Amino acid sequence: MSELNKYIRFDWAAKRILRDKANFGVLEGLVTVLIKEPVKIVEILESEGNQDTASSKFNRVDVMAKNSKGELIIVEIQLTRQLYYLERILFGVGKALTDHIEIGDSYQNVKKIYSINILYFDLGEGEDYVYHGQTRFTGIHTGDTLKITAREKNGVNLKAPEDIFPEYYIIRVNEFDKVASTPLDEWIDYLKSGHIKDDTTTPGLKEARKKLQCMQMSEKERRAYYRHLENLMTEHDVFAAAREEGLEEGREAGLAEGRAEGRAEGRAEGINEGIQEGVAKVAKTMKVNGMDVKTISAMTGLSEKEIEVL
Repeated sequence: MSELNKYIRFDWAAKRILRDKANFGVLEGLVTVLIKEPVKIVEILESEGNQDTASSKFNRVDVMAKNSKGELIIVEIQLTRQLYYLERILFGVGKALTDHIEIGDSYQNVKKIYSINILYFDLGEGEDYVYHGQTRFTGIHTGDTLKITAREKNGVNLKAPEDIFPEYYIIRVNEFDKVASTPLDEWIDYLKSGHIKDDTTTPGLKEARKKLQCMQMSEKERRAYYRHLENLMTEHDVFAAAREEGLEEGREAGLAEGRAEGRAEGRAEGINEGIQEGVAKVAKTMKVNGMDVKTISAMTGLSEKEIEVL
């Protein structure tokens, strides 16, 4: 067995293996390395990732955990490819928040959310492979940051924005191209290539070396896993081809219209139309191959009605 296939890919493990309490240490390690604070998972929360459907490889995992202070936090890990990905991130955080607070509860019970987004596809432009975002309130005239002082008076305990508002992590797996020299790099190396150092001491990866070996899977599980890998390769090729076709058609149409009308708007409109045509081709290919309409809609951004008429 090659080194590349020695350990199970994280996206598959998150769906099938890491929900077992005995394997929580792997997820705990990833979160600990990212937020730089030890966490302990309390439970896996109900989410779309728990569903065993045709689109099960496109999922998110929600966990309830405790930080080093004993405070409960919700960690949301998203692995989904989707056209409107930033919107998906926002929706996922909102859903995690509302799903896990009871009607009538005090706002004091709102949980801190960390949204960890592992991307196996290109998103945006940037030189880094890990990005972190957090809500801050900045004065539009002074440029200073609003600070809310924590105080206890008459039983009131005010929290600072960074203690309440969600934090976002975007891991651009495909952009990682260096030798792993830090715990975070080791994790991303595993996410990208499935490689784990034999002598690793990185939280989570020590556990992964024991829990996520391909040889430990049954024959049935192994067949399903390799079908998953084949589906990912096919999906990647379809998206890449459609994107190139769409961009090329868009360039040609845009340049022709731009020359005819002498306006830059013609080029932009042509490129946009070409991309939309490419997306439609992807959706049609998925439909022909038997993928359900809801999954196609989630992946392409097209409405179910638009997909039905393809």
